[in-house]
Amino acid sequence: MKQLLDKIPQRQATAGLLICVLILPWLPLGDSTNYILRVLTMAMLYMVLALGLNIVPGFNGLLDLGFVGFYGIGAYTAGLLTVHFGISFWIIVPLAALNGALWGILLGAPTLRLTGDYFAIVTFGFSELVVMTMRNELWLTRGPMGLPGIAPPSIFGHEITLDWEYFYLVIFLLIVVVFIVSRLQDSKIGRAWFGIRENEIAAQCCGINLIQYKVTAFAISASIGAAGGAFFANWFKFIHPDMFKFWESVLILCLIVLGGLGSIVGTMLGALVMIPLFEILRTVLPQELFNARYLIYGATLVIMMRLRPDGLLPFIQDREKKAKQAAERLSDYLAGTRKPEQAIPVSSTKE
Repeated sequence: MKQLLDKIPQRQATAGLLICVLILPWLPLGDSTNYILRVLTMAMLYMVLALGLNIVPGFNGLLDLGFVGFYGIGAYTAGLLTVHFGISFWIIVPLAALNGALWGILLGAPTLRLTGDYFAIVTFGFSELVVMTMRNELWLTRGPMGLPGIAPPSIFGHEITLDWEYFYLVIFLLIVVVFIVSRLQDSKIGRAWFGIRENEIAAQCCGINLIQYKVTAFAISASIGAAGGAFFANWFKFIHPDMFKFWESVLILCLIVLGGLGSIVGTMLGALVMIPLFEILRTVLPQELFNARYLIYGATLVIMMRLRPDGLLPFIQDREKKAKQAAERLSDYLAGTRKPEQAIPVSSTKE
């Protein structure tokens, strides 16, 4: 199984996954179609959130425990703009993303000099501060009463109300996010992020501005989380502070760890596996064992970490594998255990 997962190309796997979910509404599933679509819409939403969070711990190696704060900021931005000003959903999503990026910069600029547990504690405190603000500022958010009456999105005057319409809407959002994250991953910025993740001192010696690239990563991650929150608000049409508790950040982080840190396809696969599994456990288990689903959920992660510590589809580029192989051959040659012609990879001699 491990060898099979390692051989799956990242882009082909992404395309295959998107094709599978696109044809789902047309399958003859009877009355269960709407329920399945709602579950998968939630899974697609968590894919978007996981891809956004993956930029910070997966690409930069920083443990972010406050991602749900940006998720909530995006949701309340969308809800307030819809309820009080009646702004279109297609304008709200970019505005929510910009608002999330702004808060990402405000949080990241003074705190990204911290590392390790200290940075994680600061981000955790930020998420708790956001939730407390949502709960206590009655004049703005209505506090524990929640924010109802959020209008559904519309396209050319047609309101989106059906489950399959929301399903395709979140698929569109997911495709946009996958495109942005994949382009960033292969860009100069992405290479700098991975350099920072592997060794900050070496990256700084190579001329990489650590603070600039970290703040950029935090802003982009926060904007994606806020965009996901904007979709969530218009989909549920009601938001409440309890929807954005700290455990949402833990859940999204678990999806990344399960799928593979730094891997786009792995992150999507983690959400596609764990979110429906959580729903299945919620409905299948009897009432007296209702809370036992958390134990099963945790046991699944423990087994996964034991058998596959790098995740289902870890991000290891071909050039990284070749570089490691070349370094091993050169090391063996210098140690006298390999012939000179064997110290150079075959692919390099052809070039």
